[in-house]
Amino acid sequence: MLDYKLLHALSVVVDEQNFDKAASVLAITQSAVSQRIKSLEHAIGQPVLIRSQPIVATHIGKKLLAHYQQVKLLEQDIIPDLSGDKKHETITANIASNADSLATWLIPAIGDVCHEYNLAVNFRLADENRTINYLKDGEVFGALSTHAQALPGCTLEKLGDMQYLLVASPGFISRYFTQGINVQALATAPAVAYDQKDDMHIKYIERIFGLKGGAYPCHTVRSSEAFVNFAKHGIAYCLIPKLQIQAELASGELINLLPEHTIVRALYWHHWVLLKGVFKAFSNAIILRAQHALSNQ
Repeated sequence: MLDYKLLHALSVVVDEQNFDKAASVLAITQSAVSQRIKSLEHAIGQPVLIRSQPIVATHIGKKLLAHYQQVKLLEQDIIPDLSGDKKHETITANIASNADSLATWLIPAIGDVCHEYNLAVNFRLADENRTINYLKDGEVFGALSTHAQALPGCTLEKLGDMQYLLVASPGFISRYFTQGINVQALATAPAVAYDQKDDMHIKYIERIFGLKGGAYPCHTVRSSEAFVNFAKHGIAYCLIPKLQIQAELASGELINLLPEHTIVRALYWHHWVLLKGVFKAFSNAIILRAQHALSNQ
């Protein structure tokens, strides 16, 4: 039998990344937190944490965390029914999303559910190729991802295709691309990437022009909205979802540099199979809002 008090301690230590902070959250001493982790490891006969910086759950530790998150989800769904206080019971939902979805269609989906339930949403933001890792580790109940295969214990729904265009402002074009877009111009024209692990732009430029990453200047900014502002202010050229810049394209504030080379990425909603109540409603809202938005690009 699993002792959920010990699993709770494991979850808090991983979340807080510090035994002292975990002790404060749990309202016990730091030594008591350590003892709970040791008791859990003794009970299952193997380590659950790699005590490094950052603190990382072991393979079995991640499985236990995933199980614990699902138990918490089911508890949150049923407690309001038991207490008869559905309106005042706050339910926490952890999801993983790419920044582009959050900047375009995802917030209305959250609104659909928050207007009916007292919901607090915690986001894990990452590139759409890496959001699935949060679901693997049990940190979220659902993830927006480009992965087309469901994880064990999970299911998926295809939401649609996200189209990305390479764009720049007229001023940027007149400064860097007066002779068109070529290897010589790209060597000095600044681009934008989401972070050091974002390889969409790198692969795009290499595929079309044969120019490898590092051979041209590139800003790094962890904000989808900032991508748009960098482009609008003539600071950089960049790949942006068409859905996010339809008004700017129509007005001529941004120009599609390579209309013949649009990137299309299929987007999927991955989630645990067993969903009820607010989590089921949240999942349905995500599917409906995404499918509507992505079909109207």
